[in-house]
Amino acid sequence: MSSPRRTPGTLRLALQPKLIGLAVFAAAAVLLTATMGVWQLGVYDTRQADERADRADMPTVALSQVLSPGEPFTATANRRPVTAMGRYAPTAQQLWVSGRELDGRAGYWLVAPFVVDDQRGTDGNRERALLVVRGWSADNGELPAATAGRVSLRAMLQPGESAAGGIGADRTTATIRIPFLINELPYDLYSGYGIVTAQEPADAAGVGLEPVAPPPVEASWTSGLRNLVYAIQWWVFGAFAGFMWWRMSRDVIAADRAALMGGRDPARDGSDDDAVGEGWPLHHTHGSEPLT
Repeated sequence: MSSPRRTPGTLRLALQPKLIGLAVFAAAAVLLTATMGVWQLGVYDTRQADERADRADMPTVALSQVLSPGEPFTATANRRPVTAMGRYAPTAQQLWVSGRELDGRAGYWLVAPFVVDDQRGTDGNRERALLVVRGWSADNGELPAATAGRVSLRAMLQPGESAAGGIGADRTTATIRIPFLINELPYDLYSGYGIVTAQEPADAAGVGLEPVAPPPVEASWTSGLRNLVYAIQWWVFGAFAGFMWWRMSRDVIAADRAALMGGRDPARDGSDDDAVGEGWPLHHTHGSEPLT
């Protein structure tokens, strides 16, 4: 009696022409979808960069063109470079704002009310003031005097902060929260604040302060969002193609192995005669001699 034929291994079964063709097709599909996804991601990055460049190149306009007394702070005013004419409020009305870093060093911002020319509050009596960041200091000691007289300044507008915080005896607070500061200062404040980037005459009184750079320009996450979604879709299609290749190959190999274990050659049409495979003896049911 001959011993049963050894079943071919998975690798040998996987190297059938039909599975090689399936693998080539799946590899081409995965490569195509991966390439298309990377291309769409590149388009998304380009649109993000274009928006950042557009925002960085926004022209400087007068404060009154983007923000007026009593108006809420809008996206149009956010990060907008503006110019304003006016005067600084008295030195004692300035504030230190804690928790501000510069080049990795912890310190304070010096924030001063800047009374804008020809601007009155909503009640027509209180003067309108824009809070401006004059500079950064490592400590919150004596308040530096502001430039006296009429001043022309350029600033980058920023939205007010939402965190709550009071004002200590040393004129220090933890946040530039406009609704809170309106009740602490004798002015109708603009709904945002500005980071001073230049002024005339120069701020010689604040010579001990280091300039504060506006935060880097950020693009809206929605800019080019469609391309980002397309990139993700392409990658999902590629993953699905890879999964289907694995699933179909597994099923084919399993079926072929079962056929071989049953004595059939999977390459031939399955018939009753094919059930007798080499090395698989069939015993006659009515005799003692096996059929070989």
